[in-house]
Amino acid sequence: MTEPPTMSDTSEPLHEDTLDYTPPLARSVTLGRRRVARLVAEWGHPALAGDVAVVVSELMGNALLHGSLRDRLIRVRISLTATALRVEVSDPRGERLPCPRPAGATDQFGRGLLLVAALADQWGVEPRGVGKTVYAQWALTFTAAGAGHLAGVKE
Repeated sequence: MTEPPTMSDTSEPLHEDTLDYTPPLARSVTLGRRRVARLVAEWGHPALAGDVAVVVSELMGNALLHGSLRDRLIRVRISLTATALRVEVSDPRGERLPCPRPAGATDQFGRGLLLVAALADQWGVEPRGVGKTVYAQWALTFTAAGAGHLAGVKE
């Protein structure tokens, strides 16, 4: 888990969406990825949609593989404020925290959190009453003309 300076954004969300997915359906990852990509583009940040889709795909995949329990839902939440875009994936297994690990050249798994760290400005884990929430966040800036620009776009 990376611990960069915290982007504190206490402003009200301009847009917000929450949807629960039923594990252990792999199809849920595809549905979640497509939904957040569409919403990010509709909310005025199409240049960020691809990165957000990859991050949600990784976080949902981890939740399905490591955090799901039978008959318990995985929740995906996305919110946009004036200064940040945040995605959250919540699952019921609070005792199974994500931990980046080195992956060998022939390892099939182990690179997902490295992708999340490379694409998002910040990511981390927050405990819940039951389970945990893994989040990724991007800082946003706006020009005087009001057109949104991404502070951390990696080109």
